[in-house]
Amino acid sequence: MHISQLYTYPIKSVRGVSLSEATLTRTGFQYDRRFMLLKVIPGQNGASSLKNMHVPHFPEMALFTTDIIYPDEEKDVPGRIIVTYHPPADSHLDGNSTKTLEIPLQPDIRGLRQLSIEMHQSPTTGYDMGDPYNEWFSERFGYGVVLAYLGPHSRRVLGSFAPGKSPAHAVDKPVVSTRSLVGLAVLTLVLNVVRVSASASGPMQLTRDELLRHWPGVAATVVAGLLSWVLLRCLSTGKEDESITFADTSPYLLTSETSLDELSARFAGDERMDMTKFRPNIVVSGAPKAFEEDFWAELRVGPGDGAARLLLTANCVRCQSINVDYATGKMGTGETGSALKKLMKDRRVDKGAKYSPVFGRYVFLDPGSDKVMVRVGDEVDVLRTMKERTVYGQSVYSLIHV
Repeated sequence: MHISQLYTYPIKSVRGVSLSEATLTRTGFQYDRRFMLLKVIPGQNGASSLKNMHVPHFPEMALFTTDIIYPDEEKDVPGRIIVTYHPPADSHLDGNSTKTLEIPLQPDIRGLRQLSIEMHQSPTTGYDMGDPYNEWFSERFGYGVVLAYLGPHSRRVLGSFAPGKSPAHAVDKPVVSTRSLVGLAVLTLVLNVVRVSASASGPMQLTRDELLRHWPGVAATVVAGLLSWVLLRCLSTGKEDESITFADTSPYLLTSETSLDELSARFAGDERMDMTKFRPNIVVSGAPKAFEEDFWAELRVGPGDGAARLLLTANCVRCQSINVDYATGKMGTGETGSALKKLMKDRRVDKGAKYSPVFGRYVFLDPGSDKVMVRVGDEVDVLRTMKERTVYGQSVYSLIHV
């Protein structure tokens, strides 16, 4: 197998940029989803609130494309994002409306209004880019819009998506939860009390002298247990402390061209599914079977010692966003507009999200692969698979019973 496509998305839910190569980081490709759009919701007495904009709820976001002009440090030229608006064919707007907007790739946040932004219960701080950016987007959407920049901040990865919590990466590793350790500490204390009582002058009777004589051993056992708990929590936190930008739940999303071909074969006529509607970062070609990626746990990308290791942790469950018609900015009406329905027939394979079909896998980066470059054409090898699919929302801790 090989990497056939790479994508980054400078503005969340706006169409992305095709890359020939990209640098891997723990939070995603460089410049991926550092910006997002928020709709201004007017309130009473001149007050207003902001609503996160996502393409399934705002399909008109598909009318915007992006490109990246990377900085040239030798010439002291800063980088920028080029956003282009493409009016739909049935629009009353004339050709002059197809204009572009330039956004600094790394804006100066001094003086910008701070925004509290929450996505999927994971909060962070962003910055209101202000005019002329907000005005340009608002004119094209036809309502008030704010362009937000993430700046130096990030979001915590919640749930069971991080490798440290995913059952896909608990193989051959001793995994103990906080609940288990607390239970073990309590059990240890009870057993020591029983042991001391058994050696006392009467059944379950302790004199003051006997208690003082046995107490150092009991205390040492409890302290050792607590120290082990603290140490394990520190080690566990180090493994699980993942962060992301304005991406939904993970730094990367991986899809397979073999699976896309299988979906396209369900359409009548010559219509084919557009892979970019799934918004992947990494597309793999050459998989022997459609949807075998459901069982991939770890991949190696690239040659030799410089290869990157990708950790696949959870299924990506799909919504109406894959039905959006990019030409009109509305929900599609043709064969491709029924893509979600066609997947619903047999791709509701995740027990944790039984009403949503699966297409693609969420991916995290092995810590040793930070700053590794990947390229279109790089070889991809499956290092480890699972016997059963992961379950959306199920962490490794939920598999332990005390």
